Amino acid sequence: MNPPAFLTAAGHPLRWQLLTELSRTDLAVHELTGRVGQSQNLVSYHLGKLRTAGLVTARRSSADGRDTYYALDLARCSELITGTGGALHPALRLTAPPVRRGPRTRVLFVCSGNSARSPMAEALLRHRTDDEVEVFSAGTTPKPLHPYAVSVMAERGIDISRARPRQVGEMDGHFDHVITLCDRAKENCAGGTAHWSMAEPRELPEFHDTAGLLDRRIGFLMHTLGEEGS
Repeated sequence: MNPPAFLTAAGHPLRWQLLTELSRTDLAVHELTGRVGQSQNLVSYHLGKLRTAGLVTARRSSADGRDTYYALDLARCSELITGTGGALHPALRLTAPPVRRGPRTRVLFVCSGNSARSPMAEALLRHRTDDEVEVFSAGTTPKPLHPYAVSVMAERGIDISRARPRQVGEMDGHFDHVITLCDRAKENCAGGTAHWSMAEPRELPEFHDTAGLLDRRIGFLMHTLGEEGS
């Protein structure tokens, strides 16, 4: 019997190192090469293996089309890891640990306009933590809140109609997590702790997709909120 797919894909030491780096933030190839201390050709080869296994996705940068951002598909990893344990013995199926929250954890989501992605992320995290986490959003070049963002969040029972777009420079104090949601914001916002490379939604179905993706990523983020700078 062949070993489970997750073990085959992740078992190589360099691939495991790449997965570990991507578990914290989306990264471009040149960033990964610096973090793992290997050549770009070697890193690209192993990223290809991880993409084939469905563990990693790639998206062309909206800030610099020459770059590609790689992201770890945590939901797919969770599914495969659970199946890996179960393949050996039913008692080894894994369950997620309880959500951890540090005292007065402060989170800031940043995108370019603070008109869609970041206010949606702010609202989703606040909703899922019952206001126990101090969460904010801002933009590098703020513009009016997009009506599709309002309507999509309303369908989820969350009202963001009164959200006011804010400039990053307005935000005061220390943040435990600063998460950029678009590639241009990453280039213009120093001090970010993580980057989620997400396309700017334009049509209504794309707003629904963005809300779903944010909700999934926030679900995993909640397990690290007690870890400063994760």
